[in-house]
Amino acid sequence: MIAIKNINKSFGERQVVKNVSFEFTQGKTNLIIGESGCGKTTILKMMVGLHELNSGEILYDGQNFPLLNSDGKQEIRKKIGMLFQGGALFDSQTLEENVNFPLDMFTDLTKAEKLDRVNFCLQRVQLEGKNKLYPAELSGGMKKRAALARAIANNPKYLFCDEPNSGLDPKTSIIIDTLIKDITEEYNITTIIITHDMNSVMEIGENIMFVFKGENWWAGDKTKILNTDNKELFDFVFASEFMKTFFKK
Repeated sequence: MIAIKNINKSFGERQVVKNVSFEFTQGKTNLIIGESGCGKTTILKMMVGLHELNSGEILYDGQNFPLLNSDGKQEIRKKIGMLFQGGALFDSQTLEENVNFPLDMFTDLTKAEKLDRVNFCLQRVQLEGKNKLYPAELSGGMKKRAALARAIANNPKYLFCDEPNSGLDPKTSIIIDTLIKDITEEYNITTIIITHDMNSVMEIGENIMFVFKGENWWAGDKTKILNTDNKELFDFVFASEFMKTFFKK
């Protein structure tokens, strides 16, 4: 489990994260949602150590990450998998080499053991036998699946996904959502997903934090979100006239 407690972040005089607290449940898909510029990506970057927080706590199974020494932080990072918004695959490397990268960085496995793990991860995301392809030879959905294979290569305890469905069509987005949810449950991972995709919210939103102007404005799950009385959340969920008409109260 990961918990954030009263975290704050300012850039100059502008405070972008304001006293946010939330618990991200192990074995479930935890979503951070909100409009662009609300602070959700800053929260993620603080959680993985890319931004220093001004105050508060970030607890990985009880360990306050910002207060750990460099060795302690490195041990936590070894347990983190990251699915970047654009996939961030290395263009000059094959899928096999991309997925193998974190294994080279963080493990002492033999070459044969690494290959076994690479093959397992590619098979798990339905890319079995695609080892020698390069990112340029893949569709958008295949790139996201390859990036997910790399994110789980080191058998992470914590998985962060930044807009995993960005640029994908609705059908492919559902495939990615289902993969992330299945992998989360299968390996009991604490998964945190940054998204503004309402399809993802309704498909896999098991534990949701809605961020508004840097604050934790609402928390709940997908079963409660359509009947919310929170005005700002309602305006976000039903931003289009079609949605307002279709789900008119």
